[in-house]
Amino acid sequence: MNIPPVEKQIGIEIYCTSLPGIGGKLRQEIEDFIVKEISNREEGDSGKQLILELTKSNWDMHHVARDISRKLGISQKRIGFAGTKDKRAKTTQKISIYDGKEEEIENFYLKDVELKVIGRSERSVELGDLFGNEFVITIRDIGHGTQELRDILDGITAELNAFGGVPNFFGIQRFGAIRPVTHLVGREILLGDFEKAAMIYIARSFPDEPEDVREVRDHVWNTRDFVQGLQTYPLRLRYERAMMHYLVENPGDYAGSFRVLAHNISKMFVHAYQSYMFNRMICRRIEEELPLDAAVPGDIVCFKNKEGLPDVKKTQQVTEENIEGMNNLVKRNRAFVTAPLIGYDTPLASGAPGEIEREIFEETGIPAENFRVPGLPELASAGLRREILLHSKPSFEVSEDELNPGKSKAVLRFMLPKGSYATTVLREYMKVEPIKMS
Repeated sequence: MNIPPVEKQIGIEIYCTSLPGIGGKLRQEIEDFIVKEISNREEGDSGKQLILELTKSNWDMHHVARDISRKLGISQKRIGFAGTKDKRAKTTQKISIYDGKEEEIENFYLKDVELKVIGRSERSVELGDLFGNEFVITIRDIGHGTQELRDILDGITAELNAFGGVPNFFGIQRFGAIRPVTHLVGREILLGDFEKAAMIYIARSFPDEPEDVREVRDHVWNTRDFVQGLQTYPLRLRYERAMMHYLVENPGDYAGSFRVLAHNISKMFVHAYQSYMFNRMICRRIEEELPLDAAVPGDIVCFKNKEGLPDVKKTQQVTEENIEGMNNLVKRNRAFVTAPLIGYDTPLASGAPGEIEREIFEETGIPAENFRVPGLPELASAGLRREILLHSKPSFEVSEDELNPGKSKAVLRFMLPKGSYATTVLREYMKVEPIKMS
């Protein structure tokens, strides 16, 4: 089955289902993509932190936090949240406001934003304070009749159940939906070529970008004329503009240009390259017919924590002697087969899984020590391991599409643990270009 070229660029080279996809489009309306956070917190009725349920539509999390702080006349640093969620979606999640007052919320108004007081706590809501997310996603403009669509969805769901779940790929958002470039920048950073890394991020154009943006990027790519770039780049490309401004004032200091970015932004480049290798390892494992839902000798598994999630800090090697017990735990979702996000200190598997991990890593030509990033040590990554399978069990409803006469729609419902991507599930059902899922 043909894999979209852009997915191959980010290391996803395979589907785990064989049936043709249903096609279709996402997000024709904002409420076609609903995300509800599954919290791991229980709130009380006392404490310095006011805990709220935030429901927003078509809002970036950082922007809505900024505007809430302005409306309330407080510092944005007083607002805490567990995850950023999708912008083009209707999302519900917990946030905290330090020393927040309930009466200030009663008359609060911000377009397409709802705040509901749910309690108080001594502890703020922090990144990672969640089990996962529930998704209700409407796929529209599907060319199949409702019964045919139902049959295809039944078939794909049966294949996923037989496979044991969905491969835990890093989705296109990790790399850039319109411009999948972050892992390419990360590779050059790891190779120590900061000039090439900066130029790729600032000026490498991609076909799905608007024509005017492609033109200004191409000009800077060919000329390195950052002064001209600052005059022509749209203001929304603020990270590229910040790097060019630095390079105008500090000619040739390409490594330094990454330091003008927020730390979490600059860290994503190395992380994206780790994600690219991880995607390739899962694909190679599937191609070589090693299971994702069972361990083989040499695998490294991690164990379930008290919240029921994989704890990658607790791992064990699978051997011929313990494999039966390990796979009993895997079958009961108490242990999880892993693959590495390779860094300078990442344990690798042995046996057949280890051969795959080493082959993929050796193909990159990057030594493990390079993940210390001598030129930008703040970007160093020791690496870790990550589970390779999502135990997602989607359900669906099918009907005629009221927005597209003569077409059908499907509403998929599923839950994913934190840190995983809805597109990894949707791609198996839709089998379309990632741009149609963004």
